[in-house]
Amino acid sequence: MKNLKTAVIMVLALAVIALAACGAPQAKTGDTVQINYTGKLSDGTVFDTSVGGKPLEFKLGAATVIPGFEKAVLGMKVGEKKSVTIPVNEAYGPPQADLIIEIPRDQLSKDLVPAVGQHLQSTNKDGTTVVVTVTKVSDTTITVDANHPLAGKDLTFELELVKIL
Repeated sequence: MKNLKTAVIMVLALAVIALAACGAPQAKTGDTVQINYTGKLSDGTVFDTSVGGKPLEFKLGAATVIPGFEKAVLGMKVGEKKSVTIPVNEAYGPPQADLIIEIPRDQLSKDLVPAVGQHLQSTNKDGTTVVVTVTKVSDTTITVDANHPLAGKDLTFELELVKIL
């Protein structure tokens, strides 16, 4: 009798847990969510994380994060964790050759000493700011790359939905 009572209590406890999980709200378009994440390259190198800091907060459907990231969060429940690999075309896209630009050095500020790997800021005619990376330096020109640093890369994210606001 004691074993039967214990078994019944365990079954009821599992049923309550299962019902609670089924009834938990899922993240949907229009929700503002908070996510903990760690982003890694295919070789395992971590390129960004919110772990140990403030969760990333964004509105689903507002196009403020890369498409694959948003797609991965849709349908998650609070407390749920998952790992997702986002292909290039749902991340920052492939590198674009037209964003690699050669600039005559005489068009640069005289006090600028460019070096390969250096990040420079430029303002477009419309007022938007662009960050470029110097990829080549010669006596007469520098070459800069305005592609996003993660363009051309598949990205893996460890995700945890912290809160739906």
